[in-house]
Amino acid sequence: MSPRTLPPEDVLRARERLVLDHFDDEARQEWDRVLSTFPHPHYELIASMTVHDGDRAVRDYYHDTRIAFPDQHHEIIAIRHSHDAVIVEFWLIGTHLGPLGKIPPTGGRHRTRMTAYFIFDENENLVTERVYFDQMSILKQVVGGLDRKKPRDLLRLLRVVRGMLSMAGGEADPRLLAAGSTAPVQHANEGQRGG
Repeated sequence: MSPRTLPPEDVLRARERLVLDHFDDEARQEWDRVLSTFPHPHYELIASMTVHDGDRAVRDYYHDTRIAFPDQHHEIIAIRHSHDAVIVEFWLIGTHLGPLGKIPPTGGRHRTRMTAYFIFDENENLVTERVYFDQMSILKQVVGGLDRKKPRDLLRLLRVVRGMLSMAGGEADPRLLAAGSTAPVQHANEGQRGG
C-alpha cells in the first residue's frame, strides 16, 4: 500500500477499535488484555530513547510506571489515521506517589499532552506503540508543588535532582537511532486478540 493511500474504512475502524480497547485496558490495568492487542508487545518511548520489547519487558514497564503513578489515566484529545498507523493525541494524568526509577515520589500531579503512534504491519497486526512526550514537562509539574522554603521539601527536591542525574546520560536504544522502521520482527507463536 502506498504511503499516500489510506486503507478501506472497515480496516480503519478495526484499527481504531483495537487502539481504543488498548487504551481502556491500560487504564483498568488489565495487562493480559492490553498485551493481547500485539502479536509481540513493543513500546518505544522517544523522550527517553528507550524500547520495551517483548512480554516481560512491557510488563515490567507497566509495573514500574504504575508504582510511580498508581492513578495514571488518560483523556483522548484526537484520533487520526495514516496508511499504517492510528495516531492518538491524549493527556496522560497521574500523581507521583512512588519511585520512578531513582527519582523518589514527590506527591505532585501531572497532566501531560502526548502523542502515540500505533503502527500496524501489512497483515493489520499492531507491531509498535511509539510515544512522544516531553519528560521535562512531567518533571516540572510533579516537583512544582514542593515548597523550596521548607527544609523537608527542599531535601525531597535534592533527592529528585540526584535521582535524575543518576539516570541521565544513558545510552539510547540503537533501534531508535537507525534509519527506517524500528518495528520488531513478528513472532509466529504469539497470539493477538481477535476483533
